[in-house]
Amino acid sequence: MRDNPVPPPDDLRLFHTGEHPCGYWPDRVARDLVFDPRDPRMAAHYPFALGWGFRRSGDIVYRPHCPGCRACVAVRIPVARFAPDRSQRRCLARNARVESRVCPAERTDEQFALYRRYLSARHPDGGMDTHGALEFDQFLVGSWNEGRFIELREDGRLLGVAVTDVIETALSAVYTFYDPDLRERGLGTLAILRQLEWARREHRTHLYLGYWIATHPKMDYKRRFQPLEGFDGRRWRDLDFGDWA
Repeated sequence: MRDNPVPPPDDLRLFHTGEHPCGYWPDRVARDLVFDPRDPRMAAHYPFALGWGFRRSGDIVYRPHCPGCRACVAVRIPVARFAPDRSQRRCLARNARVESRVCPAERTDEQFALYRRYLSARHPDGGMDTHGALEFDQFLVGSWNEGRFIELREDGRLLGVAVTDVIETALSAVYTFYDPDLRERGLGTLAILRQLEWARREHRTHLYLGYWIATHPKMDYKRRFQPLEGFDGRRWRDLDFGDWA
């Protein structure tokens, strides 16, 4: 995949949001660059947006553009160069009986129940824990993207779901939710490893992971997937974590 795919037409509109509370650091404010979500061509230009460090949330394609802060770094894994480290190999061995199945991005009652349990445990009183079926569809399914759900099951029991966007030459990890009572199983790590396996089978070049934030307790884990490329605003390059911290 080229680092910067063919640019979209000049009339594809990009907006700068107003300031809003930062979702990662409570003492900071944030702003975003957002493509016009009503543009019917957004699906066609989504690969371009990923290549320029944007991210999808529902029908919104955005990139942080915050005053005085560049903590959010768009990252992706070059699939052909990735090899699991010792900890990741242990995760694979610990979950060897977990089966992966790629499904259409369509909500089921079973998935929704697991999603609610996950949000209640991981994001209590954070707003997302009140999500209903409509919010699930708006956030994880969307209306124009080509998405898939990877179900993780053991003996038929649903343990987790990895929401994944599919473009011609890459996959993008949108969101993962899993059984909050099984944190010791490393199901979040397993979901990324299974997405990488899928990408390798289909000869896709990259798995996009969204944003890495150095030292953030919920976002710094992405540095464990090596090699990892980061977008510096102009091009993708291998991360030297000392330069980006």
